[in-house]
Amino acid sequence: MKAVVWNGTRDVRAETVPDPRIEEPADVILRVGSSGLCGSDLHLYEVLGPFMHEGDILGHEALGTVEETGPGVTSLAPGDRVVIPFQISCGHCAMCESGLQTQCETTRDDGQGTGAPIYGYSSLYGSVPGAQAEHLRVPRAEANAIPVPAQGPDERYLYLSDVLPTAWQAVRYADVPPDGSVAVLGLGPIGDMCCRVARHLGAGRVFGVDPVPERRARAAARGAEVFDPSDGTDGLIGEIRERTRGQGPDAVIDAVGLEAQGHGSARLAQRLTSFLPKGAAAKLMETAGVDRLAALQTAIELVRRGGTVSVIGVYGGTADPLPMLTMFDKQIQLRMGQANVRRWAPDILPLLDDRDVLGVEDFATHRVALDDAADAYAMFQAKRDGAVKVVFRP
Repeated sequence: MKAVVWNGTRDVRAETVPDPRIEEPADVILRVGSSGLCGSDLHLYEVLGPFMHEGDILGHEALGTVEETGPGVTSLAPGDRVVIPFQISCGHCAMCESGLQTQCETTRDDGQGTGAPIYGYSSLYGSVPGAQAEHLRVPRAEANAIPVPAQGPDERYLYLSDVLPTAWQAVRYADVPPDGSVAVLGLGPIGDMCCRVARHLGAGRVFGVDPVPERRARAAARGAEVFDPSDGTDGLIGEIRERTRGQGPDAVIDAVGLEAQGHGSARLAQRLTSFLPKGAAAKLMETAGVDRLAALQTAIELVRRGGTVSVIGVYGGTADPLPMLTMFDKQIQLRMGQANVRRWAPDILPLLDDRDVLGVEDFATHRVALDDAADAYAMFQAKRDGAVKVVFRP
């Protein structure tokens, strides 16, 4: 089959690789109809290269049709159309039953010290072959695959694999009061969808912050009040406070996290890892402060006293300094984590009907073939051509 393969820092391309096969009784083989290019994939493209291996298949967002089932699968059959959550969980342990599928006690890697495995997301999360491919092996399929209607455009349901539940969780964790205010830092795919979800769930005012004009325009078209952070953090904070009675918003969502290209000293630290042996580089990434925390620090400064900061952007280092004095003094609540897809799917699925209240059917800015992967990754990282969401059509 054809798949998008990692071959080194900023070197991905479509190649022919062996077809996946049934390995366990609970597996299914999915014929992928559509798969997404996520902002988190850009971390692997450059910054998190020390955790990648040549030949790794990328991608963790997939919708498709069941093509083959293992002997232990009884509730899925060939021809069923399903969405695949980006993490692999068991569905029955204490963590899964409490709605924390990302912390699955059965599948998480205690040796690595990380949560549930993620498709196409490096040795940090199991080195599981990814979804930017013509076929995908789905382990524990009955606990994970989400059946969706056979009819309707792929993009009506594709984003249930990651974008929708990730944005939904970010907003729920933000705990925006009815008719309250929330600021979203970063208007890439997740931040854009956070603005839409926040308005749908009853936020009175939504402030969107991003340096890219096209991204600000998308959010503004759906009711967000948008700001360019390039004008300076102090000015940004001042403007938003003026619109919130001088207090700041009730909640701030950090949808930036570890920047895909790094910045300043953080970028230098990230680049230095490319000159180290893989084991040493990975250890440095795991134990050193290699993130630029500008977005998180802005969130902490911006949010009103007693407010909530919801972090949905992925961070990579473990020794990054936080302004603990400010956080304690302002009595800020901080919530974060990978999205628990199965927890939120029942809330979201009814919204994916013909009303399309969240605008999923025109959410993608680019639709490309797997053969165009190299150009798609480069375009998305550089934020060229208005790229916000890229969908692969195998």
